[in-house]
Amino acid sequence: MNVILAVGGIRPPLTGIGRYVWELACRLPRLADVESVRFYRGDGWVEHPAELLQSRGPGSGIRRRLLRSSLAVGAYRVLAPALSWWRLRPYGESVFHGPNYYLPPFPGAAVSTIHDLSIYLHPEFHPPERVAFMQKEIPAALRRASLLITDSEFVRREVIEFFAWPESRVVSVPLGVPEEFHPREEPEVQALLGRHGLRFSEYGLCVATIEPRKNIVGLLAAYRLLPDTLRRRFPLVLVGDRGWHNEEILGDIERATREEWLRYLGYVAEGELPLLFSGARMFVFPSFYEGFGLPVLEAMASGLPIVCSNRASLPEVTGEVALLVDPDDVVALGSAIERALEDEQWNRDARPASLDRALQFSWDTTAKRTVDVYRLAQESFNGTVARPAA
Repeated sequence: MNVILAVGGIRPPLTGIGRYVWELACRLPRLADVESVRFYRGDGWVEHPAELLQSRGPGSGIRRRLLRSSLAVGAYRVLAPALSWWRLRPYGESVFHGPNYYLPPFPGAAVSTIHDLSIYLHPEFHPPERVAFMQKEIPAALRRASLLITDSEFVRREVIEFFAWPESRVVSVPLGVPEEFHPREEPEVQALLGRHGLRFSEYGLCVATIEPRKNIVGLLAAYRLLPDTLRRRFPLVLVGDRGWHNEEILGDIERATREEWLRYLGYVAEGELPLLFSGARMFVFPSFYEGFGLPVLEAMASGLPIVCSNRASLPEVTGEVALLVDPDDVVALGSAIERALEDEQWNRDARPASLDRALQFSWDTTAKRTVDVYRLAQESFNGTVARPAA
């Protein structure tokens, strides 16, 4: 089959949805069932997706400013579909995949990936301009889609119920984990840890964007409940770009940093992140809502004991290997963190359990199952006529 993959989500830093799109872009051309793959972005064709990762640049800031302009958003919503229809209309025999919610008008089979429904169910976690934009664009994508993909069965059920979609037209395809995430011995990570003033297996780790949904405020409150000697022996390392609605979070980060038990590293280069995972004592991820939770899978692949939220998709991803806690219960979260840091036997047993669980996920499997969905989308679309620009 011939595939068109939208790659607008590929931009540095490569996390979350960007990672998903990148892994598909790398793997789909290698599959025997895929005759050709073309890469599309809203402003035209992309020859080499790797070029989208060359520099961080000002793009995300510009996008955020444009989203705040009702005039710019209105112009985009009128012009972009018409331009995309004009560019894409000769390719109706292909399958178009929008891996980041959105779908332009397309004359053939189309698949959209819905990563989560937080924009509807928890709009307070997002900037209002994003909520307004996505709540208009997602229904348009649903009208154009032959099938939908979700990252987890949890989100699949939410999509079916929220949008009243037929179960047969929504397929869950779990995500994978790069091979770079694996256990390492101390000499392999010592140079990086030394640069950050860290010691091997003597810090807790959280990787998350600094925004309300990740519950960083609750995490810091829970870590503050630990005995002072434990906090100083196992400082918390927080990695992640600054997101939105984070004034309170950044204030808490500054306070904890002054107290000398938190190291906020901000954005970390992609090549360094697996080393930070490998060197940690445990991983903690108390998010209020996730469509999948890639950092948790990366931590399991690195052989780390896991403490995470008991909500949304996270229990589905971790299976039986994590200490699951109510993210609103700061005391319970603190107790779970203390156990993961201090209980030698549990920590030792949790590491192979995490590795075994992570083996059930791979990006190769994600790509193959995604192609299966493309095939179903073509079968679903078969016999219909070209759709008008919607």
